[in-house]
Amino acid sequence: MAGKIPFALTREKTFFESLNEWIGDTLYDDLTEKGFDLRDEQIYMAFQIEQALREKEILFAEAGVGTGKTIAYLLPAIAYARYTGRPALISCADETLIDQLVKQEGDIHKLGKALDLTIDVRLAKSRDQYLCLKRLEEMNRTGEPYAEDVEVQLPDFVYGNASLAEVFPYGERSSYPELSDSQWETINYHPIQQCGGCELRNRCGQTIHRSEYRNAADLIICSHDFFMEHIWTKESRKRQGQLPLLPDISMTVFDEGHLLEYAAQRALTYEVQDSTLLGLLERVMADGVREETLQLMEQLMECHELFFDYLSESAEDDGAERLAVRKSDVLQKTAKEAVRLSNALLEEFVFDSELYVIPEYDLRMVEEYLEQYIYSLELFADHSEAVVWAEDREGELTLVIMPRLVTDVLQERLFSEKMPIVFSSATLSVNKDFTYLADSLGIHEYTSFSIDSPYDYEEVMELSVESVAAERKPQKLADLLSDGQQTLVLFKSKQSMEQFRSAVSPELLRNTVFEGDRELSSMVKEFQSKQWTAFCSYHLWEGLDIPHDALTRVIIYDLPLPPSDPLFDAKRQHADSPFQEVDLPYMILRLRQGAGRLIRTATDSGSVRILLTPEELPLLSEFETVFPVTPELLI
Repeated sequence: MAGKIPFALTREKTFFESLNEWIGDTLYDDLTEKGFDLRDEQIYMAFQIEQALREKEILFAEAGVGTGKTIAYLLPAIAYARYTGRPALISCADETLIDQLVKQEGDIHKLGKALDLTIDVRLAKSRDQYLCLKRLEEMNRTGEPYAEDVEVQLPDFVYGNASLAEVFPYGERSSYPELSDSQWETINYHPIQQCGGCELRNRCGQTIHRSEYRNAADLIICSHDFFMEHIWTKESRKRQGQLPLLPDISMTVFDEGHLLEYAAQRALTYEVQDSTLLGLLERVMADGVREETLQLMEQLMECHELFFDYLSESAEDDGAERLAVRKSDVLQKTAKEAVRLSNALLEEFVFDSELYVIPEYDLRMVEEYLEQYIYSLELFADHSEAVVWAEDREGELTLVIMPRLVTDVLQERLFSEKMPIVFSSATLSVNKDFTYLADSLGIHEYTSFSIDSPYDYEEVMELSVESVAAERKPQKLADLLSDGQQTLVLFKSKQSMEQFRSAVSPELLRNTVFEGDRELSSMVKEFQSKQWTAFCSYHLWEGLDIPHDALTRVIIYDLPLPPSDPLFDAKRQHADSPFQEVDLPYMILRLRQGAGRLIRTATDSGSVRILLTPEELPLLSEFETVFPVTPELLI
């Protein structure tokens, strides 16, 4: 049930007039009396969001660090949700930022306590953030100790006789901080799973979480990735008689909204792995399957393996994480043959399903995967606008296919709706110009504002740039970290981070933690409590909020220019001035976000240190558009 609107409505005033007055009273009086800082920038932002709600507009709200952006959008969002009877959605850049937003010392809890409001906030995490009972059972059969440890932690109602009336949400990634990312990825939800036909569905943690957040009254918080998956699958799920991933909402706030484009692209990305199809087909090669079906499966497996042989020959390995793929004639011809065999196999499965020889769950899983496999290879073979690359994932080659542009789909499915949408971040523009972000999302009509941080960076931030030869960088960073200062090290990519780790003696990194070793939010908490003196990450350029002396230095190991990979190469090919239109804006936004991790409160201070190779030094002239202080150059 929706809560009461936190202010009285009268016939003399509209809801929005009353909302405007309540925002002013709350920020000027109520919160300042409870010890909150009075910030003119925050008040201005909250009033601009109220105006966007009134007009049902798209608003780019760029506000510097220390503005108090979260409270500025929470106040109007909660009131609007209760007025409309539908929850407001807050979409964050990733799952780690979700956890930070709802932590006990976070703004939502502080606001509720200060205003004596019971705020109904619920989390809707991406599907890969939940445990899959089927995959856990499979991994347990291999005897992996970590899988056994996870099974022991399952609630009694999963396999016991407890009543389903006593079920509660469980199975989130954050509940298993001891697992590395690679371990988690063997037991979490995977797209090939056929959830609709799973006999454990009613006891599945993901299913229980879905039921939980659908009843939210005030706020639903999800990641950009999950929101875009909801947008792309909404209509198809309705056609299949399924509920959309998210319920109807009243408004959307995209926190760190400059990252939405990449989430939209990922949601429309299709992947084909070497082993997945083979494993699924072997799974349904049961006794009693008709000879015609078995022959087609064997032919498809041979064709699929041949395709990946050709793909391996065509993948150009230049050291990047994404490998460019040359679409040779034989590669495309083999892809089309795999599509033909897959279609023929689906027709044969119609007859096999009537014999009940193959378990229904397994059959439905293979059929669903084959449909996605067919679509992916057709896109690869026939669609010239598709962006294609390959990735080597722990020794297994994966083909990735993605549409070049998502602007048309976004315009049709998201921005054409008359619903208030707020993009909030400290970095949405390039020199107060929002064209780069608006064009990348296909947004034609919007309002915007940009306000600076209230902090005096000249007083609290020391910025230095040092020229270091590429071969000396690993040892230079290790020397810097040896002083024990609480340091966040930002790398442009996972590959760059791992190259540093492998180049330095483990003895020098005893007090250093690396992203990916365990669950990310748990490592953030440990770093904040000073269990580690250095945190190496390629992912936490935005959203990380570690105030006071828990973080006193940020080291940027390499410039975050976009990589020379097929995705960004496609962007460059369609730009008049690739460096000015693609590379430079990306780098500027990334650097501003990275430096913004340092100063989180009015009492914070510290240093930002950037290590540049001599080849990167000419870009120093661009830094005045990035940082609020002038860098000291150390040669």
